[in-house]
Amino acid sequence: MPGKHMKRIAAPRALILPRKEKKWVYKVSAGPHPVERSIPLAVVVRDHLHLCETGREARRIIGAGDVTVDGAAQKDHKFPVGLMDVVSVPKTKQTFRILLDHHARLIPVEVKGDEARWKLARVENKTTVTGGKTQINLHDGRNILVPKDQYKTGDVLKLEVPTQKVLGTHKLGAGSLGLITGGAHAGEVAPIKAVEVKKGPYPNMVVLTNKEGTEFRTIKDYVFPVGEKTAEVKIPEAKTDGQ
Repeated sequence: MPGKHMKRIAAPRALILPRKEKKWVYKVSAGPHPVERSIPLAVVVRDHLHLCETGREARRIIGAGDVTVDGAAQKDHKFPVGLMDVVSVPKTKQTFRILLDHHARLIPVEVKGDEARWKLARVENKTTVTGGKTQINLHDGRNILVPKDQYKTGDVLKLEVPTQKVLGTHKLGAGSLGLITGGAHAGEVAPIKAVEVKKGPYPNMVVLTNKEGTEFRTIKDYVFPVGEKTAEVKIPEAKTDGQ
């Protein structure tokens, strides 16, 4: 059991699961997203999309190649699915984008038409490789090569999946809209007013404004640009019951 499952009571808060109905839940495999910010694919299929009722049925569906992530069939039922991943079920003609709710929990939101053909990926860091090209390392574990260094850390690329063709970019800077991925404002989308670069060991900060026009600050790692005048992704609305 150790290494294959984890106790539900100790599962990352990113998972929306009944904690006391059952003891165990799948533990994600090593992959593009860290454990604390991902959902096992079997949990998405069984508990979120309700395509089946048991883990065995979920494993069969996934093992048959009936579920794709970012345009590629994934047969590992513990594959980690994370923020902005596109999960499709060709047989039901449904596609979902993994987003955050107002408690920073990962949930699938259905998308249709052209929205199913692209995803957003944030630039985490960059390296220069042989030949002078720049390798862009993205938040979802993928790496792409670009002919010149034209993106900054924190910028978000709009990628066609599965080809990885860059369709556009959202800059981390004043005038953009940022999805807050952690902290007290997690799940909110707010206009970015400024980026404050700190000296020394302190993290860089981003200044944003909420719906009331009040400024607040959060660390740069918590800001995910998603558009300019309007957000390119459908953000789940907060429930009125406080859940």
